[in-house]
Amino acid sequence: MSTFELKTHKTGRTYSNPHFFILNKGLNSGKPLTNPCPNCFVVTISNEEERNTLFHLSMMLQIGGFYAYYLKGSVIPFISINDCRNTLKKGLKSSEIIGFEFQKHINAVSVISKKELQTVIDKMTVLKMAYIRNCFKVMQSKEA
Repeated sequence: MSTFELKTHKTGRTYSNPHFFILNKGLNSGKPLTNPCPNCFVVTISNEEERNTLFHLSMMLQIGGFYAYYLKGSVIPFISINDCRNTLKKGLKSSEIIGFEFQKHINAVSVISKKELQTVIDKMTVLKMAYIRNCFKVMQSKEA
């Protein structure tokens, strides 16, 4: 079983071991991050392979709504460090039961995320071109 350490991140602190961050406040609580923010936990792991596995596992748990079950608070929802740790441990235990198939799922989610990002970029490019063309149409109609 993979071992990890989950702590509250303190602004300005740096980490030498492989690590990633998990957002702990807001409706996106549980979302893994590569860069820290003021409201996050830090997950430190012994090697890069385990880091990638836990990062994608956390992403799958967040997208699947497994962290959302534990959200507390009425104005700004948050997840406690123990709930986050336990959810990650349960997900990791389930992934180890699945075994090799889980790595296939991680690879599939990673590919889908990259394609999703590329789709958003493509749509933004089309939107930008449409906006620019519309701007010139407005300018041409004013000249006539």
